[in-house]
Amino acid sequence: MDKNYHIFSDGRIERSEDTVRLETDDGEKKHIPVEHAEAIYLHGQIDYNTRLMSFLNEHGVAVHVFGWNDRYAGSLMPERGQTSGRTVVEQVRAYDDPEQRQALAASFVRGSIHNMRMNVTYYDSRDYELGNVIDDLDEATARIDDAGDISELMGVEATARRAYYQTFEAVLPDSFAFDGRDYNPPPNPVNALISFGNSLVYANCVSAIRATALDPTISYLHEPGERRYSLSLDIADLFKPVLTDRLLFRLVNRKQIDQYDFRDEVSSCLLNEEGRTTFLKEFEQTLERTVEHPTLNRKVSYQYLLRLEAYKLKKHLLTGESYDSFKRWW
Repeated sequence: MDKNYHIFSDGRIERSEDTVRLETDDGEKKHIPVEHAEAIYLHGQIDYNTRLMSFLNEHGVAVHVFGWNDRYAGSLMPERGQTSGRTVVEQVRAYDDPEQRQALAASFVRGSIHNMRMNVTYYDSRDYELGNVIDDLDEATARIDDAGDISELMGVEATARRAYYQTFEAVLPDSFAFDGRDYNPPPNPVNALISFGNSLVYANCVSAIRATALDPTISYLHEPGERRYSLSLDIADLFKPVLTDRLLFRLVNRKQIDQYDFRDEVSSCLLNEEGRTTFLKEFEQTLERTVEHPTLNRKVSYQYLLRLEAYKLKKHLLTGESYDSFKRWW
């Protein structure tokens, strides 16, 4: 299985014969076996050149860049192994067809709320008394089919997410107070964890989409815009409750992450290097976990589920087969 490699140190990465070499500013040297790399994530101040980019392109390895505040800044993507004009044409046709776009957007919202509800149900069964949140999520789900346009669907999803965030207040200890989602910049540890985790989910979705012939800038729930892969936003919403939120709950409640894993910046709170390392280690282990797939009749990794979602959407666009968004079943 290909792996993600995360680099926090400042320094330089370059091609070294048939591998990638990192040389940090303090003189340490490391090598990344490119033949086993899915993507490289740059969290530090890293220099690189076109020779390295050409080498990574040959091996189909993406580079995802994160800014000073742990937010996703952009990607250097290899040429797609698959290129299909027909697929892109069908993507655009679906976007331009109000009925088809509405149906796809509704499916994304339905899956997102379902996966939030699975988290709430899990903790409700452990005596956290979250029945009111479950009711709110069920009411939001019931409103999906009545939504008249994309903006109404976005409103349904936003209402559901506000209700869902009550779970954070109930499940997390008092030392991790959460007064609602705020991310530009994150003002407290819980928001810092959500922002960092969601950025990782988004970047992994970018890689998954580019493994297909889909264009990551053509989306259905989120409006396509400049300088962002909006289809990744659509798909990431399905997986944030599974990959970010469950991990956040586990790390905080097991005290694997505490208040000492954060640093205060101007009007913001961010994970420090130790905190990011802890989160990333567990995040990557989560991606490697496998579950028995109900229709493929074999075990698949969480990471493969991201790619499978892109393939399902592509199949819908090309064949007209119904698209049913990812809903956690285990």
